Amino acid sequence: MAASSSHGSVPLPSAVRGAQGDYMLYCQRLRSALLCFMLWTSKRLRDLHKPIFILSRQKEMSSSVQLFRDQTYHELKGQCIQQRQLFEDPEFPASDESLFYQRAPPKKVEWKRPKDLCEDPHLFVNGISSHDLHQGSLGNCWFVAACSCLALRKPLWQQVIPDFEEQEWDSKKPEKYAGIFRFRFWCLGKWTEVVVDDLLPTIDGKLIYCHSNVKNEFWSALLEKAYAKLAGSYEALDGGSAADAIVDFTGAVAESIDLVQGKYSEIISEQMKLFEDLLKVHKRGGLISCFITVHMETMGLIIGHAYSVTAIRKLHLGERLTFSFKAEKLFMIRLRNPWGNREWNGAWSDNSEEWKKVSNAERKSLGLTVENDGEFWMTFEDWCKNFTDVDICRIVNTSYFSIHKTWEKKMMHGAWAKNSEPLLNRCGGCFDNKTFLQNPQYIFDVKKTEDKVLVSLQQEDRRRYKKEGKGENIIIGFEIFKVEDNRSYRLHKLTVQERVATSPYINTRTVFLKRILKQGRYVLIPTTYLPGITTKFILRLFTDVPSKLRELTADKPKMTCWSLLCGYPRRITQIKIHSAEGLQKQDRSGGADPYVLIKCENQKVRSPVQHDTTSAVFNTQVIFYRKNIDSPIIVQVWNSNILCDQFLGQALLAASPSDPREEQTLQLRGRGSQEADEVPGHITVKVFSSDDLVEL
Repeated sequence: MAASSSHGSVPLPSAVRGAQGDYMLYCQRLRSALLCFMLWTSKRLRDLHKPIFILSRQKEMSSSVQLFRDQTYHELKGQCIQQRQLFEDPEFPASDESLFYQRAPPKKVEWKRPKDLCEDPHLFVNGISSHDLHQGSLGNCWFVAACSCLALRKPLWQQVIPDFEEQEWDSKKPEKYAGIFRFRFWCLGKWTEVVVDDLLPTIDGKLIYCHSNVKNEFWSALLEKAYAKLAGSYEALDGGSAADAIVDFTGAVAESIDLVQGKYSEIISEQMKLFEDLLKVHKRGGLISCFITVHMETMGLIIGHAYSVTAIRKLHLGERLTFSFKAEKLFMIRLRNPWGNREWNGAWSDNSEEWKKVSNAERKSLGLTVENDGEFWMTFEDWCKNFTDVDICRIVNTSYFSIHKTWEKKMMHGAWAKNSEPLLNRCGGCFDNKTFLQNPQYIFDVKKTEDKVLVSLQQEDRRRYKKEGKGENIIIGFEIFKVEDNRSYRLHKLTVQERVATSPYINTRTVFLKRILKQGRYVLIPTTYLPGITTKFILRLFTDVPSKLRELTADKPKMTCWSLLCGYPRRITQIKIHSAEGLQKQDRSGGADPYVLIKCENQKVRSPVQHDTTSAVFNTQVIFYRKNIDSPIIVQVWNSNILCDQFLGQALLAASPSDPREEQTLQLRGRGSQEADEVPGHITVKVFSSDDLVEL
């Protein structure tokens, strides 16, 4: 007999106790699950308010990092600490070959470590700032401008300088310092870690290239050394684009705008659109730089010099000023000269009278300092008048947990490669060349009725080839064609395809294009301007919904064992259904909702529905690889209904190679043979057929 409880209550039967235990266990698990869900939800809500570039960084850095020259930072540092010696980089030695390939410095260069230049060296002194940098004697203002932009965004520079606290000098543990540092750059779509020693080039005991305005701060000098190693030498950094460096720092999508060609100083509406675009990019973590390429009256600005954009604001004027000004707010932009001095001296410069009309609180919020520190404000209108080019580097949002627009991203690695066999050649040159289609081809789909598409084509960094005299960027660009809705093989001839977009062809590292494309399938063909030029590239495509971007590699269906049993295609046929007219009215308003259905053997392709019309324009393209060439292709017109679609008529196409290739209009008929009764309406089509499967 079971013992009674201490309170004298009757014990529960074992079955009940078991059920009660199961229930309590269930409740505990439920509470745990709810707690996990609440924690997960809380994190996601915090993510919604994170800047886009933080989410982008987290996603990017989760991918693997490749090692430059196979050098492993922790392994090398461990060896140096164990051997009690400072690191000396055999891959980028402290010698002339790392400095230059053609033009030597004016005096003898000594390579010195930070401890030989100051008593208390640090990677950072009081954090990192866009004011830290000074250019030095190398003509790489573009690189310094990019660093100034980078310093504005902590999540971005932390991915370029990983584990910066671990890399910092530690005065309490000097034995842990090994004179080795590491930096990461986004090289042609892959994060690459570059290791350097701390030997820096000096003349007369002073750093000759990029350096900080604080004597014992060295992050910029070491970052420049790592970038020079990537390029092959310091001299290889002489001349370049701030946008290229920003892309290397962040993986951003770069767009270059010619302010003169776009007439932004003249057309106020375009000027305002650009301001709002730059403001949005800046707010969402993007980086912007600008420069002047032509000689003009510059009011203190420097021709051929890159400036970083450090702020964009709408300046609200006080109420007492509204009667003396035409507007209550001004559109302002703040810039920084990498030299650390030489500022704009026009309206709204540091000491100008205009600032007296702005409240102290407003000036404080703008961070206005009356110093010759290289940073200054100017109106956006003056900026459009005085600068000729702007580079916009967008950190495109691909996070699903964001309050801002999310883009679907696809990236492809490719190459323009030479081959004597035309079907294998992949460097055919631009559209003007007969060999144009002998280029890499990429296919993608637009699923929505309309979708904004961003395309970025980037060639490999050619600075490393400067020593051989081949360091100039190649002229590149791309074409986009609307193709057959069911195309799966490479284009060999342009017939019914529609050329919908052409990028600029220019000798910049990145070519960018924004377009709104209609629903359908597209082929994108990246090219060099001239045929026969070989190099690597990456192609990035951003759309609102997944695009299924992929490379077309096959020229025709593959011959398999099944082909012997089921047959192999003998003919290729392209059809473009342009329109249908005079269709039978289907509703009280006198309209219809027609679509076309094209049937060939066991395949069907359906067009989008055209609403409320009896004269519909389809522009639908299809392609078929046909085994049974005696069986006609059937083009049917249907009316879309909620419950059951209604057949409106059809046309049969023999589609033989001898048929006319011009556009033709065909009478719609009922079901059955070519002799079936006529029904209201006709369709306009264009048909191409060939028994050579690689002709089309």
